[in-house]
Parts: sequence; C-alpha cells; structure tokens
Amino acid sequence: QVDLVESGGGSVQSGESLRLSCTTSERVSYLTGMGWYRQASGKERELVARIGQAGYTEYDASVKGRFAVSRDAAKNTLYLQMNSLKPEDTASYFCYGAWGPGGRSWGEGIPVTVSS
Repeated sequence: QVDLVESGGGSVQSGESLRLSCTTSERVSYLTGMGWYRQASGKERELVARIGQAGYTEYDASVKGRFAVSRDAAKNTLYLQMNSLKPEDTASYFCYGAWGPGGRSWGEGIPVTVSS
C-alpha cells in the first residue's frame, strides 16, 4: 500500500496556471508508474497524464501541449503543471501510484475550478 497526498488545487481564471503536487510514502523510483486522473461533476473519471518508471509520458488529447507531468525522486513527489487552464478543466484531480503486480493506490483528490 502506498499513501499519496495531493496539494496545489484551487480556483483560477481561464488562461491562468496551477501546479498540482502529489507526495508519496514510497520512493517514486520504486513505483512502476504514476499519473493523474480527473473527474468532473456527473462524469466518469478520466486519465489526464501519466509517467512510466522509465520516464515516458502520455497525455489525454484535451490537455496535450498545456499540461506537463513530472516527478522529483528526491522529494518523492509527482507534479502536474497546468497552463492555459480552461473552464472545462474544472474537476477533482486524483493522483495514483502503480506498484507490484497490478497494485494501484490513489490520493483522495483535490478540486480545481477554472472560471471564465
């Protein structure tokens, strides 16, 4: 089991930026993958971005070019830099960490609100 805690959410205006952080109880280098999902009100949870153990990244088409996922092994922290935010980015954002054969742990989520 891996504990994850998100921070950095909040309310911003359209076009502004936010950086989400996700601090883990396990060394990020031990995790087979990490990433961010989001869930808007009344919608299903969707993948936003992820980073593999080797460092490759993958993004949903709706955020590609605006968001960047990264990690700091020394701080056991995953980041999501979100630029040029749009109202449709409004959601609760959840980080996850993948470990072992099929294991996955989730943070509790953090709200992001973008006003037009």
